[in-house]
Amino acid sequence: MDDKLNDFFLNNDLDLHEPHSGHFDRFQRKLEQRPESSKLSWSWLSIAASVILIIGFYLGSLGNRELPNSLATIAPNMAETETFFVSTIRHELKEIEKHRSLDTETLIENALDKLEDLEDEFNRFTKEFAKHENKRFVVQNLINNYQRRLLILENLLAQLEELELPNNTKITAYEII
Repeated sequence: MDDKLNDFFLNNDLDLHEPHSGHFDRFQRKLEQRPESSKLSWSWLSIAASVILIIGFYLGSLGNRELPNSLATIAPNMAETETFFVSTIRHELKEIEKHRSLDTETLIENALDKLEDLEDEFNRFTKEFAKHENKRFVVQNLINNYQRRLLILENLLAQLEELELPNNTKITAYEII
């Protein structure tokens, strides 16, 4: 252990010099110049924290009263179906992001706008669920909504891959000639 300590002190260049003259006075002046911070009493902080907690609990309880916005909450037996659609849509979106460039930006943004419209339609259907007499019809519309989203993403992915394909075929066509 002593060897390690000796090695440390011998191998490292430690600052052993005294500070320049007047260092202590400059430090003392800086300490005196610091403005005194206004001290908040703990009682005010505890009151503010209590108010924030009460507002948080109130807003949280409002969120629980909202209408369901997923297929699984409307029809619990459709949870697996919804999981499939959501995971497939996320996978397709990740694939599309790999193709994002300046050339494909407008194409991708147009498709994403269509997806937002379908998302709004989906939310409308979930709100109608409580009012609508034919629950099966609403569930079918929600499933169709997911299918249309997937179709949009698959078509977009095919278009993006097609945009990249001509570049590859041109190279091989010149190589053949």
